[in-house]
Amino acid sequence: MSTFFSRCLHRSSLAVAITALVSMNATAEQATPVEPMVSVPPTAQQQVTLANYLQNPFSQWGFSNSSAVANSLHIARAGSLPNWMAMADEEMASLNVELEGGKLRTVEQLFSDLYSTAVIVTRGDQILFERYASGGNRHQPHIWFSMTKSLVTTAFGLLVEQGKVDLEKSPADYIPELNGSGFERTTIQQVLDHTTALAFVENYTDPEAPFARFYAPALGMMYAPGAADVKPGETEIYGVHDFLAHYVEENPELQPGEAFEYNSANADVIGWLVARLSGQPLAEFIEQHIWQPLGTEHDAYLLADRALQGVATGGMNTTLRDAAQFGRLIANRGRVGDNQLVPAAWVDASLQLTDYHRRNMARSNRSAAIPYEGYHNMWWILDSKRGEYVAGGIYGQMIYIDRASGIVAAMYNHHVDASAATSPDTQNKLRAFRAIARQYD
Repeated sequence: MSTFFSRCLHRSSLAVAITALVSMNATAEQATPVEPMVSVPPTAQQQVTLANYLQNPFSQWGFSNSSAVANSLHIARAGSLPNWMAMADEEMASLNVELEGGKLRTVEQLFSDLYSTAVIVTRGDQILFERYASGGNRHQPHIWFSMTKSLVTTAFGLLVEQGKVDLEKSPADYIPELNGSGFERTTIQQVLDHTTALAFVENYTDPEAPFARFYAPALGMMYAPGAADVKPGETEIYGVHDFLAHYVEENPELQPGEAFEYNSANADVIGWLVARLSGQPLAEFIEQHIWQPLGTEHDAYLLADRALQGVATGGMNTTLRDAAQFGRLIANRGRVGDNQLVPAAWVDASLQLTDYHRRNMARSNRSAAIPYEGYHNMWWILDSKRGEYVAGGIYGQMIYIDRASGIVAAMYNHHVDASAATSPDTQNKLRAFRAIARQYD
């Protein structure tokens, strides 16, 4: 929410790294329980590294300390502190949630599993339910993964309002480096909706796939032994922008706009546009125009790629309450107090689905496994009429918004299953958020 990421390829070692990145089943768990980073200094078995921080049990520590694992950029808070009011939550904790197959679990039970780190449910300035586990606490930041995409597109909306960008133009019109890439024939709106028809496929499990060989070293968020630059020797520092310009090609069998195909590279293009059109690095733009006027409790940080540029596709790290504060901004149509921080029209646009968006979602290979009505402006839409939608990230990160009830919720997890969109664990917790929201209709 979420979304992550040689010519002489060392197949065996790279395969191990990819398995650690996105293990799709419980086989990634250790046979013998390991408590990461508990000794001073840690033992070799306890040590969290770039090679294992995405894998259980190391993710429990790694997701809350990713700035120690990878490059990061500081994002300072400013302004007044949020006015949260904690309420008694016994009734909320005992609410039954019906899972797939008719099984019932209470909210407390669902958010007390081995892989939960933190959860918060809010309505207005009231905290209705809040829990921390696995070493998490209200002052500890945690990685958002692909939830970052929704933050970046929110920031991008400021530039749309200023008339600095035409969504029907190609991103290559503003970033000439993308001429000749797969993005040249797309519109920026298609980039925002992941309907870009790229030849680059987001394949996590194949060690020979471009994701592992070229995208991973550019992102700097994954250890991939044997991986290399797209064109060795042609770039002094190989970052995400080089990958977008030199590797990503069009899919000749598909036209832009014909189908929804989730691809993290699209978010990198939007992040590049933010920086190019504003004249500010992405982290600086988010700090000045979103994070500081938002009025959060804590500083944040954004992971950086190999070239030390902010990772738009999945690099944001914040405390849980601050994630909920961002969700509250969206629920309030871009307003914080008397300050219209983000244009209401841009916030509303994410919910304006058409048959075109629904058709594209139906054509997705994920449509059978996820409950979403559509995907628009890098938000997952559950029910456009209710104003019910989420920002999601791998391993179970989520910000949930329901305008009809006023419920805003957020959760951090370290699930074994990477896929946020299709994970049964994530979907069951999403059911809990939706059940809570219906209590306030």
